[in-house]
Amino acid sequence: MSRYRRSSSRGATYFFTVALADRSSALLTEHIGWLRSAYSAARMAQPFRTVAICVMPEHLHAIWELPPDDADFSMRWSRIKGGFSRHFAAAPARSMSKRQKREKGLWQRRFWEHQIRDEGDLARHVDYIHYNPVKHGLVCRVADWPYSSFHRYVERGALPVQWATDVGDALSLKAGERP
Repeated sequence: MSRYRRSSSRGATYFFTVALADRSSALLTEHIGWLRSAYSAARMAQPFRTVAICVMPEHLHAIWELPPDDADFSMRWSRIKGGFSRHFAAAPARSMSKRQKREKGLWQRRFWEHQIRDEGDLARHVDYIHYNPVKHGLVCRVADWPYSSFHRYVERGALPVQWATDVGDALSLKAGERP
């Protein structure tokens, strides 16, 4: 079996996609308090800065900036997944491998990471994260999704509250372009 090689740049900024094993589930938004608690505990144990985040019912996207001397995002995600999972019973049909590794079968084992290359790449990924609930048909306006850093961007004046409100306008935007 080939080994997946993750990026290991210390102090880098990364985009992540992390998903539940059951993609029809809504556990992340139904139990957002537990997820927030696990996320905060992981951040206290191993600091990082959240640049942008959006929690969907069965997956989440986040952009993290790691400390200058650190590249260990995998342990941080392990802490978050474990902290959230401890509130649930193990899936009854777990594989032997998952049982041996004491995994409950709640999360997909792996996650997607992408090292952010430059400011344009960062802007495209932040926009992608914020627009994701509209893309998935959960809301018509980005501002209507409560589990997103979009609201912090609005409070700081970085984005207008009506950003991407017209789906046609949002789809016609070039990646990273602001209305």
